[in-house]
Amino acid sequence: MPLSLAPAAAQAMLAAARAAHPREACGLLLGEGARILAATRAANVHPEPLRHFEIDPVALIAAHKAARGGGPQVLGYWHSHPNGLARPSDTDRAHACGDGRAWAIVANGAISLWVDGPNGFAALS
Repeated sequence: MPLSLAPAAAQAMLAAARAAHPREACGLLLGEGARILAATRAANVHPEPLRHFEIDPVALIAAHKAARGGGPQVLGYWHSHPNGLARPSDTDRAHACGDGRAWAIVANGAISLWVDGPNGFAALS
């Protein structure tokens, strides 16, 4: 699945990850079709934000409502690995749901893109 990431979306994720360090930052990937046009930051409501993330459900519901009203579609999710690698961790794999959405992972100034498929994560170019 080819996917494009707008430079502004990439910059937003990198900036949010830097600002949240040493906690994990997280948010939503918004766009149309296979084009990620924006990466919004959401509150990380996980009780252990130094090691885990949980996107604020209020932000997720609001994004889906906006999409139904003609706004950008929720194409996926993003989060940072402040002290890790830009690839899915064992925790990410355990919490993935195989919904086919994109995941962006930010670590050490790099962003990698993945699809959460029925057989696990697959890297995207």
